[in-house]
Amino acid sequence: MNEVLLCAQHLTKRFGGLAAVSDVSIDLWCDHIHAVIGPNGAGKSTLTNLLSGELALTCGQISLCGRDVTGRSPEQISRQGLGRSYQKTNIFLPFTVSDNITVAALSREPQQPWNPLRWLRAASRCRAANQRCARALELSGLQDRRNQQAAALSHGEQRQLEIAMTLATEPKVLLLDEPLAGMGAAEAQRMVELLAQLKTDHAMLLVEHDMDAVFALADHLTVMVNGEVIASDTPANIRVNQAVQSAYLGEETT
Repeated sequence: MNEVLLCAQHLTKRFGGLAAVSDVSIDLWCDHIHAVIGPNGAGKSTLTNLLSGELALTCGQISLCGRDVTGRSPEQISRQGLGRSYQKTNIFLPFTVSDNITVAALSREPQQPWNPLRWLRAASRCRAANQRCARALELSGLQDRRNQQAAALSHGEQRQLEIAMTLATEPKVLLLDEPLAGMGAAEAQRMVELLAQLKTDHAMLLVEHDMDAVFALADHLTVMVNGEVIASDTPANIRVNQAVQSAYLGEETT
């Protein structure tokens, strides 16, 4: 049986009198993609920020890889095995592809007492970080772009690079916030193929507006409206759910 790597129970986030996320529970399993969909303002990105520790919970509990990470900082949660991408591509444009990934890989070097001489060591001498970089390049399909400046990549390749940087931290759980946003058909198909390949060794939460990609990838779908879950089921059952059709799938999103 596949392992539950992230378990979130009764997550709620209030901003004053507004409940941006209200009593949401979700499990992420290894070798499964759990997609979260809903109209703009449904609370999808807020949910992602709660899971990654970037927003504090009003109430609820989160466990990651068997440990309670409720209230932990984003860095602590990341080190426990969570990686995420953002709606807006978050890379170092002047750096090469390889250097971007190496920066991420170096974040997993063992924490040591402060030693200023440690920062003078060339990154190329960090064998473990270089191995993580090489693996991320292979997994993301960017080997042929390793020496290319990030600013010269296509939009789709930049999104691949952000995922490669996440992979360099060796996460067990991936939170992907609209990874296909702004892509043309060919780039979107490459991203779908990449995510399908990554699924085998990761638990994955996918927030995405591209319904073709969602139904091609997802093993389970959760639908949110106004911060609440209105349905959580298999893709086949979500397709025929009348509440979902009236609240989201039957509407044109922007």
